[in-house]
Amino acid sequence: MKILVTGGAGFIGSNLVLELQRRWPWARITVVDDFRSGTFKNLAGYKGDVAAVDACGFRPTEKFDCVFHLASITDTTVADQRLMIHDNVESFRNILAVARRGKGKVVYASSAATYGISNVRMAEDAPAAPANAYAFSKSVLDNIAAEARKEGVRVDGVRYFNVYGPGEAHKGASSSMIHQLALQIRNGRRPRIFRNGEQRRDFIHVDDAVEGTILAAERGKNAVYNIGSGRSRSFNAVIRSLNTALGTTFEPDYFDNPYDFYQTFTEADLARSKRDLGYVPKFTLEAGVQDYMKRLGWAKA
Repeated sequence: MKILVTGGAGFIGSNLVLELQRRWPWARITVVDDFRSGTFKNLAGYKGDVAAVDACGFRPTEKFDCVFHLASITDTTVADQRLMIHDNVESFRNILAVARRGKGKVVYASSAATYGISNVRMAEDAPAAPANAYAFSKSVLDNIAAEARKEGVRVDGVRYFNVYGPGEAHKGASSSMIHQLALQIRNGRRPRIFRNGEQRRDFIHVDDAVEGTILAAERGKNAVYNIGSGRSRSFNAVIRSLNTALGTTFEPDYFDNPYDFYQTFTEADLARSKRDLGYVPKFTLEAGVQDYMKRLGWAKA
């Protein structure tokens, strides 16, 4: 079995690559990454091929049985709309062309950002309402995938919510808020969050995100699937969980939110993911934060 993973040196991508290698040691896995938002350190222990090119320029001569397309500009604050749309959309067109030649299955990374600003649980059939260029680019991917299905391409989308976990440290300011807040606490500072801290997000551990992605490859029915925890939690709850895991007692340092496109609420409706994929997330916020801090070596002994 031949597998291609674009963005395989990135946060979710590298966790996916290493898990695929563990589960399917007989498979030949090829990673494509231009290392703009990935790092070689994430691929420690990986035994396959790496093509250090961007997904737009990748032109393989071999065919792949399954393609996981996670390559993307993921920083939602990038202001260059042309760059965001070009890189995210055109790379997907190229990967679909690769899949058409090889008649392989495609699983691509969509995003909960496509739902826009909402105060209700988010189901996959809700209309797209992107509030920034990143979200718009992902909604375009969903549209392109829908057209490709009409042509007989087997393609499933995984709509990630707020993913956190090992392998994201290299992202810096683009890493999850859980990672950034943990760093602030570790450095002896009060964790900074937007005023009142009751904005709620669906935080999902990267191990659950990887599980949902693999299930989409194995059981997906040519659809888009929410991959979240299914429960929204406040940033105040995140800080409480971090204090518990780290053995600290820091109070939040509140400040005003400068972003008009900020999602104050996300929560995944998992009905379709559970029905089609058998997807059931393993980690609660508290258990996930504890596991993450332990794997970083930061948890209270």
